[in-house]
Amino acid sequence: MKAVIKTGGKQYQVAKGDTIKIEKLPEAEEGKKVVFDTVLLLMDKDKVTVGNPTVAKAKVEGTLVRNFKDKKIDILKYKNKTRYRKHYGHRQQLAEVKITSIVA
Repeated sequence: MKAVIKTGGKQYQVAKGDTIKIEKLPEAEEGKKVVFDTVLLLMDKDKVTVGNPTVAKAKVEGTLVRNFKDKKIDILKYKNKTRYRKHYGHRQQLAEVKITSIVA
């Protein structure tokens, strides 16, 4: 069984046993259970259930493996002939979640 969930403003296709990287979940602790209620689509072999906008009584459960920072992205701004240079970086806060079950 597969599902499409929405979290952090993005959509993810998940199945049981998958490990996904999503936006950081500040309220969750490592090793604790996480529940995603906004299930947009369920796929079970031949049967496909599309939500309007979400599938009623469906949820995806998982456990939070860890909260971590992604690799650094360097941003460089430059304007020629004006001696203008600006350099800074960004590290996105992410969470790694292992999907344990999909309840329809």
